[in-house]
Amino acid sequence: MLRGVLGKTFRLVGYTIQYGCIAHCAFEYVGGVVMCSGPSMEPTIQNSDIVFAENLSRHFYGIQRGDIVIAKSPSDPKSNICKRVIGLEGDKILTTNPSDFFKSHIYVPTGHVWLEGDNLQNSTDSRYYGPIPYGLIRGRIFFKIWPLSDFGFLRDSPNGHRFSDD
Repeated sequence: MLRGVLGKTFRLVGYTIQYGCIAHCAFEYVGGVVMCSGPSMEPTIQNSDIVFAENLSRHFYGIQRGDIVIAKSPSDPKSNICKRVIGLEGDKILTTNPSDFFKSHIYVPTGHVWLEGDNLQNSTDSRYYGPIPYGLIRGRIFFKIWPLSDFGFLRDSPNGHRFSDD
């Protein structure tokens, strides 16, 4: 009897480990559901919206200008940020930091991206901490799940003019 109980326990532990590994690989490499918080991506993504983020694009360097990404925060590695890609490596970006009296240009260095929130007046982004390494990107958001009234693919940036070359 003890042998049967131990056998079932070990099988259960084995299945739990196997399925845990499969789930980890799915969430790490394929994608998952994410809840975004904060006002920086309004009106595209509101506080507490639930979105789907796919992780394949970052592995195959498929992140493009205009994509919304989840990235590790450069100022707090324990938290994630949700921002739009404004510039890729080699792009020239017009900095629009409200504290800058003179506007200036910056080139995005190799292996980095320039991220900004859609709500430019209320977003801590690359205008404050500079370009971030591509390796900090965790995934690309492309589909809103909740609220149901906004269910579907995400809208284009309300700041579309930011993508044009000056």
